[in-house]
Amino acid sequence: MSGIWTIIAAALSFAVSGILGFWLVPFLRKMHFGQTILEEGPKWHKGKQGTPTMGGFMFIAGSIIATVICVILFHVTGTKDGIPPETTLQSTKIYGGLFMAAAFGAIGFLDDYVKVAKKRNLGLTPKQKLALQFLVAAAYLLTMYLFGENTQTYIPFYGMLDIGILYYPIAAILIVGLVNAVNLTDGIDGLDGSVTFFGAIFIILIAGYIGRIGLSVSAAALAGSCLGFLLWNFHPAKVFMGDTGSLYLGGYICALLFGLDMEILLVLIGLVYIAEMLSVILQVTYFKATKGKRLFKMSPIHHHFEMCGWSEVKIVVVFSIVEAICGIGAFLLIYNYQGI
Repeated sequence: MSGIWTIIAAALSFAVSGILGFWLVPFLRKMHFGQTILEEGPKWHKGKQGTPTMGGFMFIAGSIIATVICVILFHVTGTKDGIPPETTLQSTKIYGGLFMAAAFGAIGFLDDYVKVAKKRNLGLTPKQKLALQFLVAAAYLLTMYLFGENTQTYIPFYGMLDIGILYYPIAAILIVGLVNAVNLTDGIDGLDGSVTFFGAIFIILIAGYIGRIGLSVSAAALAGSCLGFLLWNFHPAKVFMGDTGSLYLGGYICALLFGLDMEILLVLIGLVYIAEMLSVILQVTYFKATKGKRLFKMSPIHHHFEMCGWSEVKIVVVFSIVEAICGIGAFLLIYNYQGI
C-alpha cells in the first residue's frame, strides 16, 4: 500500500500544477509580470519579450500540497497496515526540505519582482542573493542538526563516512552552488522543468529502494508538478518559471538528496545543472585570460547549442536523455546500499 501514495502524489501535483495554469497565466499577463530578455542573449529570444514569468508558483503549489497531503495520509495508513512510522528526523527532513525549497523560491520571487518593477533583467545584486541563499542553507542545516542529524554521508562502494564539522560548510556550498546551477539551466522553453522531472523520477526509485517512502512521495510530488508545469512551459512557452521557480527546484532537489544522506549523488543527478554552471565559469575565465576570446559561442552551454543551430526542443530532449542516463548511473551506485 505504501507505493500507492507515491502514485497519488504524482497525480495530485500534476493536476494542481496543470490546472493552476488556467488561472495563473492570465493573472500574470494581466499584472504585466512579463519577462525582460537579456540584450546579450540570442537575438531570436527577443520574440519572447513580455512572456509572463513567475510561473514557478504552479509547481510550488502542486508539490507542496501533494507532499503534505500524501505524506500525512501515508503515515496514517501505514501505521494501520503495520508499517513502522518514520522517525522524527525523517519527517523533519521532508518538511524541513520543503521549507528550504520554499525559502529559496521566496528569494527568487523577490528577485523576479525587482526585475518586473524595474523592467529590466537584473534583480537583486549577486551579493544580496548569495547572502540570502547562504542564510537559508544555514537555517536548514541548523534545523537538521537540532533534530539529531549527524555529519555522515553515503559513499558508494564504501558506506557511511563521517566528515565531522567540515560537513556543514561543504554542505552549505553544495546547496547554494546547485541552487544557482539550476537557476542557470532555466534559459530555454521546457529545459529546467524537463531535466528536473527526470532527476525526480530517479530520486523516487532511489528513495523507494532504500525504504524512505516519505521522501519517495515528496520526489513524486516534484515530478508530477514539473510535468504539469511543462504543459504551459514546453516550447513555445506560454509562461516562464522565473527565479521564483528555478531557485525552488534547486532547493527541492538538494532537500531530497540531503534527506537521503546521499549528497554525493548531487554530482550525478545534478550533472546537467553543474555542466551549465561550469560552462559559465569556463567562459568567463577563458574570456579574461585571452582578453576577449570565447570558449563557447555563448554560455550557459544550452545557448552554445542554440548558436550551433539546435532547436530548443532538440536541446531539451538531448539534455533530458543525459539526465536520464545520469539517473540510471546514480541508481546503480546505490544498488548495494545497506541502509544507515
